Amino acid sequence: MTLIDNHLPTAELQALDAAHHIHPFTANTALGKKGTRVITQASGVYLTDSDGERILDGMSGLWCVNIGYGRKELADVASAQMNQLPYYNTFFQTSHPPVIALAARLAELMPGDLNHVFFAGSGSEANDTNIRMVRHYWALKGKPTKKTIISRKNAYHGSSMGSASLGGMQGMHAQGGMPIPDVTHIDQPHWYSEGGDMSPEEFGLHCARKLEAEIDRLGEDNVAAFIAEPIQGAGAVIIPAETYWPEIQRICDEREILLIADEVICGFGRTGNWFGSDTFNISPDIMTIAKGLSSGYLPIGGSVVTDEIAEVIGSDEFNHGYTYSGHPVACAVALENLRILEEEKIVDYARDDIGPYLQKKWMALADHALVGEARMTGMMGAIELSPDKVNRAAFASDKGTVGFIAREHSFGNNLIMRHVGDAMIICPPLVLSHDEADILVDRAVKTLDQTHKYLKKNGMMVSA
Repeated sequence: MTLIDNHLPTAELQALDAAHHIHPFTANTALGKKGTRVITQASGVYLTDSDGERILDGMSGLWCVNIGYGRKELADVASAQMNQLPYYNTFFQTSHPPVIALAARLAELMPGDLNHVFFAGSGSEANDTNIRMVRHYWALKGKPTKKTIISRKNAYHGSSMGSASLGGMQGMHAQGGMPIPDVTHIDQPHWYSEGGDMSPEEFGLHCARKLEAEIDRLGEDNVAAFIAEPIQGAGAVIIPAETYWPEIQRICDEREILLIADEVICGFGRTGNWFGSDTFNISPDIMTIAKGLSSGYLPIGGSVVTDEIAEVIGSDEFNHGYTYSGHPVACAVALENLRILEEEKIVDYARDDIGPYLQKKWMALADHALVGEARMTGMMGAIELSPDKVNRAAFASDKGTVGFIAREHSFGNNLIMRHVGDAMIICPPLVLSHDEADILVDRAVKTLDQTHKYLKKNGMMVSA
């Protein structure tokens, strides 16, 4: 059996990585000079690197390892499925038991009448599917001009041409000719940085009504759908005010606009319920899923649609699909992951136990001299770093400079927190224990103390 193990010293692994491996979202030349941190093992909520250091993974990989690392059950299921049926496609009037069982299980878990799944290999692929699906849906309904999809600035919906166009991140749009036509963006509901003197509730309504204004600008007959994450994850865990989603729902319902809830991050327990749509009482027409569907153990994603959309799309040949749509091994692993989430009551644990425990400690970080705001829902949270917390001020340095400094301190403290601009975010596995939550917060405090000391020493505690 071939196992790629830590068979070389760290420096040699780093040199090989720099010589041949192009990393995503990275200035690779600079990284090659610095050297990657090579991860060799994982168990529970901890990673181990090639030097034997244990790192608490406060980001669940990339928002995905909900059940934690090292669950042998998933490896056993993958092995058994590979031995029985390692691969077959679902294109040519064929199917297989794992994809049938997973589609049926998802229909049981989903809110409302989201009973039909088009499988993909990732959230990016699933959101590309959504672009084509909603446009084809409206064409079949005799409304071919309904093509435009409205999204939000600073949203993240993937990194392919279509999905990155749906996303609203300027840095991504600056490369490769995005966004593609017929995609527009409205303001995000980020009260801390954009709410001004409005209350969070007022700002929530204000942002939601930007959707109505954009529909009026474009013309309702030209708008196919609105897509949004229940909580903007990669945007810095932006939790909308309670007034936001009810108003968005009203507008979509009244204006004949399909509502796509991108649950790639929020789904499968992350917000303390099975889906962010449950947490915020959203009734989507389409739900995008990935990440927590398999806890990241194998690549899989999908678009879950209502009965009505499935019926319309099913009336014609939908000329769309992927080689790995409904891959049997990925489906089998996802089914086992869902079994573990349900039978071990991990979603309940996130909602009723570890979520509230961690949230209490995380929210207390707002008292730190460097923190302008702490926020958290379920098992995803953020802290905004500020030189002047009273005025919610930004730093005079380029956006992200302070966040990167904090991120480097955090990594040095063997805690993976991510920085988005000058906010620090966490998204730990749902199986985090109380003791592990204590360690996470202790290391976060140490990181904040180190960063604050560095900023003062270098004259960087200055407002823009």
